[in-house]
Amino acid sequence: MKKILFASALALSTLSCRENKSQNNNIVEKAAESTESSIPIKRLSKTQDIFDGIYYEKVKNDQELRKIDEKISLMQEDAHQMQSIYNSIISNSEDYYLIAESRAKSINDSVLRKEMTELIKESSENYDLKVQKIKELKHQINRNKQSIYSIYSAFKIRKTLPEIEKYQNAHPLKTDSLNQFINKQNKLLEELKKLK
Repeated sequence: MKKILFASALALSTLSCRENKSQNNNIVEKAAESTESSIPIKRLSKTQDIFDGIYYEKVKNDQELRKIDEKISLMQEDAHQMQSIYNSIISNSEDYYLIAESRAKSINDSVLRKEMTELIKESSENYDLKVQKIKELKHQINRNKQSIYSIYSAFKIRKTLPEIEKYQNAHPLKTDSLNQFINKQNKLLEELKKLK
């Protein structure tokens, strides 16, 4: 009996869907009306968000903007590379002192061990004095890099905000199609409730 009721409900639902398919298509078509826009807002790749996609479109069509964009990108890459070079040199020296200190502690002769420990400590302290200015300059590079990124982000927002607003105006959010579709859903719900 349950199988018969289920089959009847399925058949009724299928017939109802077929009859209303053309009506539903009309509703969907009306909802899709006026969604074409001259503004090419889209995600250009899986890793690119809508913000960067809009900015990319702006850069693509504006040579001056492209020059600024390339200049900023190169500056950020160069800053990263400069920090990487100095980080490597400093890191290698710091690693050396840690290993040398460990090796000095393993020397059996206490007089020689003390002599080597003091020698390493003196060299390490001299190196720290040399590196202090480098660390300050690296810190300044990092602050500048962050400032460039912040100002650049603000610039990109100013350039892209009008585009998303144009996109929104070209895609008005009307409720007519949604209301019609909800009414169709409600009718189907009522039909399903009457099934026993």
